[in-house]
Amino acid sequence: MEYIEIVLMFLKAFAVGGLICTAAQVVINLTDLTSGKILVLFMLIGIGLTALGLYQPLVEFAGAGATVPICGFGYLLANGAMKGAEQGLFQALTGSLAAASAGVTAAIVFSFLMSVIFKSHTKHN
Repeated sequence: MEYIEIVLMFLKAFAVGGLICTAAQVVINLTDLTSGKILVLFMLIGIGLTALGLYQPLVEFAGAGATVPICGFGYLLANGAMKGAEQGLFQALTGSLAAASAGVTAAIVFSFLMSVIFKSHTKHN
């Protein structure tokens, strides 16, 4: 792979991820929605775009720029459920859990390790 292709791949990921984050910031600034509601909204947008077949081309174009934001988690859940549905009803229900299990496990393990290594404290203003 040439260096130009690698740089182009990084630029595409940065641009798409940045646009997703910019859209989230606009929602934060212009609405009274809480951060939890915004996270759920973006995850549902990822699920909806995956169901319509619109998110996969974005993932192929931008790679991590589309899969790292929270709407990428929605894409992961929907994609796992759709692949599981090909094998039956029970797999449709568990496919999203199987698809997300590695990422969720890594987040829990690394969070625990950081809590053991570093001492938390309350921030004083």
